[in-house]
Amino acid sequence: MRPLVATVDLAALRHNYQLARQCGPGRQAFAVVKANAYGHGVARVVETLRPLADGFAVASLEEALQVRDVAPHARLLLLEGCFEPDEYALAAQHGLDVAVQGDEQARWLLAAKLDRPLNVWLKLDSGMHRLGMDASSVRRWHARLAEAEQVAELNLMSHFACADERGHWLNDRQLECFASLVDLPFTHRSLANSAATLTLPAAHQDWLRPGIMLYGASPFAELSAETLGLRPVMTLTSRIIAVRELAPGETVGYGATWRSERKARIGTVACGYADGYPRTAPVGTEVVVRGRRVPLAGRVSMDMLAVDLTDLPEAGMGDEVELWGAQVTIDELAQACGTIGYELLTKVTARVPRHYRS
Repeated sequence: MRPLVATVDLAALRHNYQLARQCGPGRQAFAVVKANAYGHGVARVVETLRPLADGFAVASLEEALQVRDVAPHARLLLLEGCFEPDEYALAAQHGLDVAVQGDEQARWLLAAKLDRPLNVWLKLDSGMHRLGMDASSVRRWHARLAEAEQVAELNLMSHFACADERGHWLNDRQLECFASLVDLPFTHRSLANSAATLTLPAAHQDWLRPGIMLYGASPFAELSAETLGLRPVMTLTSRIIAVRELAPGETVGYGATWRSERKARIGTVACGYADGYPRTAPVGTEVVVRGRRVPLAGRVSMDMLAVDLTDLPEAGMGDEVELWGAQVTIDELAQACGTIGYELLTKVTARVPRHYRS
């Protein structure tokens, strides 16, 4: 059996959710589990958090139904709302909370014949300019929806563009825009994503929406997950499947981009970009073997990558390799590749088995 495995630490997941709650005392928190719980396996993540979480949030009706199979009574929010008019009836049937982010969705809602009313979250575009209504449109639709038979709770939400950049001018502008609607009688309000949950108390409304922090990655370039008190949830490990000796001047990998400057010892590891390890990882990106860091040698292939074991002569066939986890964090790897931990975690493919430990 191929030795590559993603080990998911469920105790760390619980710790990170509880940390989110501690950041906003008295607030409730939707655990964001979209994109297969950021690649960690939505069924096990929801099952683990179900006794703790106030609710869950997903991107689509299809994702919501996966959560419903595991948590039939949990509060469950569709962050982007319904994509087609007939989805409102299904949302009502399954007891979902639904974002309404534009005029068309609002009209669909008012035209829907529902078995029961929905908890609706009007989405304010407070400055990200991706989804949502401007403040005047929120006021207009609040007046129309507050008494609509399709609506149970009427709530307000928005999303930060730059909460991961502390002190960014747009954060204050978005807080001001959100606060401009304080006179409207919403049942609940929600604004804080992971970054705002961790460092922006002014954004702590009735509901927090922690996402990436649940999985032990930092939303900040300058603050490590460890500094924030987060624990890594996924550890990606494989093993060395071949070792060879190279003479000075020999090359490794596609394109012959790595050339040995001395007599070298190269290990081949069973992991590649088809598994989710980034092809963009540059030469010198580090992994851990026998508790020590060793660098990548050459390009990442579809199923394999090579590491330079020259300075670790005791390493050999069958040795475990940590590609990311507690020793090489997902954030460190992401920075080396010019991306973010969110992308790397969600790209771990289905060919990589997930093993869960409590």
